[in-house]
Amino acid sequence: MADKRILVTGGAGFIGSNLVHYLLGKAEQELGMTISKVVNLDKLTYAGNRSSLVKLDADPRHVFVQGDIQNAELVAYLLREHKINAVMHLAAESHVDRSIDSPEEFIMTNFVGTFQLLDAARVYHRETKDADFRFLHVSTDEVFGSLGPHDPAFSETTPYAPNSPYSASKAGSDHLARAYVHTFHLPVVTTNCSNNYGPFQFPEKLMPLMIQKVLRGEKLPVYGDGSNVRDWLYVEDHCRGLTLSVFKGEVGETYNIGGKCEMKNIDVVHAIIAAVNAERPDLQRDPKELITFVKDRPGHDRRYAIDCSKIGRELGWEPQETFDSGMRKTVRWYLDNAEWINEIERKYQLQRLGN
Repeated sequence: MADKRILVTGGAGFIGSNLVHYLLGKAEQELGMTISKVVNLDKLTYAGNRSSLVKLDADPRHVFVQGDIQNAELVAYLLREHKINAVMHLAAESHVDRSIDSPEEFIMTNFVGTFQLLDAARVYHRETKDADFRFLHVSTDEVFGSLGPHDPAFSETTPYAPNSPYSASKAGSDHLARAYVHTFHLPVVTTNCSNNYGPFQFPEKLMPLMIQKVLRGEKLPVYGDGSNVRDWLYVEDHCRGLTLSVFKGEVGETYNIGGKCEMKNIDVVHAIIAAVNAERPDLQRDPKELITFVKDRPGHDRRYAIDCSKIGRELGWEPQETFDSGMRKTVRWYLDNAEWINEIERKYQLQRLGN
């Protein structure tokens, strides 16, 4: 493959930071490409953490820029200045509870921000006439709504039915991406993923939150009766799928990326406790003493499930981690990186006090 110069948005967030590490690490060997530059654009909100990228500070291929995807002039400048030939767009507000409390932020970032990126890319692509230019729009399975216990998994042709301000904002951005393909011939590929887990995830998300509470012996709040089902995808597997999609996927196509691992939330929590107990035999937490059920949140979808056969069939992607192996890696990472967690929590508390 030709030399790649990639703009990653949201590259200091959970999936974004893992993607940047993957692009500048395993991607060249695994996918047979040369990556000469990764320009990392991140606003550094509460979920974006510069500390997740410290190990890349000595890599001259990594250029970090603090900025907002809604800043059209900045985006246009970065595209031209660095002669970008691929955009991987991950910047998004993604926490459902926050979208219920503050929906406007989600509309502005996820919908308006995506519009600004697409339009800047449209102008840049028209100017450069680069036949190899690609734009990857990264979305979520939540745009498809909720499944019943026996419904078939979401496929690329499942009708959209978002149930939260978060999923509605992502659905809108998916439609914008599609429109830019068909109206302006912008070479966009879209992906929809299931629940990710792994290193560098903000502590309010289920897995890191529960890991920290188990370590501290605190109560583990589980929504409703814990029977909500999610498909779990290890983040590095997702990053591999994203990279394959942008460089080998067909323009205008959508690819679902899932972990082939449907689990009830209560079973995930039990697995977290077991994994922490295995890594820290001095603790041996009892699930009966820790788990507590709390009032379900509004619009809580019952089940998500991803049919990822298309990306497997067309691009040769398969998840390499099982849930057990991914969980062990995840728990071990959080145990080995306690200072990262502590720094994020301190930063978050300071921001809350500032508000």
